Amino acid sequence: MNYCSNCGSDQLDFVVPAGDNRPRFVCPNCSVIHYSNPKIVAGCLPVIGDQVLLARRAIHPRKGYWNVPSGYLENGETVEEGALREVREEVEAELRLIGMHSLYSIPHINQVYIHFLGELPSADAFGCGEESLEAQLFREEDIPWEEIAFTSSTFSLQHYFADRKSGEHRLHRGVLERREDR
Repeated sequence: MNYCSNCGSDQLDFVVPAGDNRPRFVCPNCSVIHYSNPKIVAGCLPVIGDQVLLARRAIHPRKGYWNVPSGYLENGETVEEGALREVREEVEAELRLIGMHSLYSIPHINQVYIHFLGELPSADAFGCGEESLEAQLFREEDIPWEEIAFTSSTFSLQHYFADRKSGEHRLHRGVLERREDR
């Protein structure tokens, strides 16, 4: 932080405020504590039959790599609304939500991913949004695993196909502890 958003002061202290347990930016001028909290990334894996729909990213980071349609949750929307919005924006599809699929935390970059599963109404009910270079249906054996943009997408995909094989749907929770996240 470079300045206080409350009073405009350009002098901030990074200290543990009284009654807190971690350092925060505190304005010595107006005493406002500036909290910084993790970002929620909402997404949805579109599925139809034995296929999943992925988007090839047209934006950085990881431009040109495949991704489960996902993005930052906006103020004023539920996680479900955000996930469905991201699918509309990235692959121009309208889905019926099946349920929550994965909860994936990346503490060192302050992100929490919440991925749902969504039913694609037909194999041609999608397009390519502005943030995508292309959208494509994949069977498990055809997924370009080395070209998946983020560990959160790999996590969701691997668990989706494992659930298909076992015949049961579970909520999967994961944490990426290392700093090499893509």
